[in-house]
Amino acid sequence: MLDQKTIDVVKSTIPAIVQAGPEVTKHFYKRMLSSNPALQNVFNMAHQRDNTQPKALFDAVCAYAANIENPAQIQEAVERIAQKHVSIGITPEQYSIVGENLLGTIDELLAPGKEVLEAWAKAYGVLADIFINREAEIYTAETSQAGGWKGTREFRVVKKTQESSLIMSFVLEPVDGKPVLKFKPGQYISIYVSDQGWGHRAIRQYSLPCVADGKYYRIAVKQEDKGEVSPFLHANIQEGDIVHLSAPAGDFFMDVAALKGPVALISAGVGQTPVLSMLKTLHAQSYKHPIHWLHCVRSQEAHAFDAEVKEISSQMPQLTTDIWYSRAEGHPQGIHSGRMDLDQVKAYFANPDIVCFMCGPREFMRTVKKQLLSLGVNPEHIHYELFGSFEDI
Repeated sequence: MLDQKTIDVVKSTIPAIVQAGPEVTKHFYKRMLSSNPALQNVFNMAHQRDNTQPKALFDAVCAYAANIENPAQIQEAVERIAQKHVSIGITPEQYSIVGENLLGTIDELLAPGKEVLEAWAKAYGVLADIFINREAEIYTAETSQAGGWKGTREFRVVKKTQESSLIMSFVLEPVDGKPVLKFKPGQYISIYVSDQGWGHRAIRQYSLPCVADGKYYRIAVKQEDKGEVSPFLHANIQEGDIVHLSAPAGDFFMDVAALKGPVALISAGVGQTPVLSMLKTLHAQSYKHPIHWLHCVRSQEAHAFDAEVKEISSQMPQLTTDIWYSRAEGHPQGIHSGRMDLDQVKAYFANPDIVCFMCGPREFMRTVKKQLLSLGVNPEHIHYELFGSFEDI
């Protein structure tokens, strides 16, 4: 644990760090990646270019400094990031590289003096140990279960399907023919790919819109306009090709055994992939309570997996489905117009036991969360997917 003097010194630097803003973390990444170019194979370089990753790290540094006396306050974010770290193969040795460059950045940009640098060194050491220990637990859990593995494993693409104008799905089976780790509904896998024009390997996370059967995985990939990996997967990866995957991970998942009442599955766009896994799992386990599928998408052309949801609905009378098309004109009868408005289905949320799972763009989730709270949903019953950030919605 940290002594009070160290805590006080670290907290005293918060105003200077906030004033410097994300420039601190931009400098950090530039410094670290220039002297350790192999790390370009680990970090999302597209997020470096659009400054998403530097901002996320800046938020993390500020959150840790502000909660340094009570790290439990950031436990959820720590778990989320630890899961992501395991999926991209972070090792304990890399924490030393990060620490060295973080301290070097603070010294070069803020010149705070020896006392402050020593305090931050101690504080970083404590945080690094938290991550290293938790990640070791996750690695151990993954490798000790049937079908589990550490690092990457070869999978063959056995089916590639255009699910909508924007989304392609890939069914992946292990090349070695052995069982694969059963995932929790809502979790994701990381896929490792490379292209000659990139100059580095790229790793991306994709949720698994299927039921865990220990035999195969299925991912759904939305082609992003300015993306690097998604256009590559859509255009270049074909049936029969080999890709490398890490084991399933993620802190956003459904524990069906813990559910005792109605469930709402809420999504926008490709955000439906983790909640589709939840719906299919509820169906496979013959869940008896009401289930509400609430999905928002731009248009009928962009609407993926509609037939799969309808097939489940035909077999589960307790399942209701509500769809919003936000940009379409002349859409099919029974489809809501515009953005998702839960007042149109507020009767679903009258039961105080209802549990909600949602995924989609951050602003969508922020808006929907406000709607759920205004309808009286218990905040502890609202669960959502956030990737690698200390910033909440």
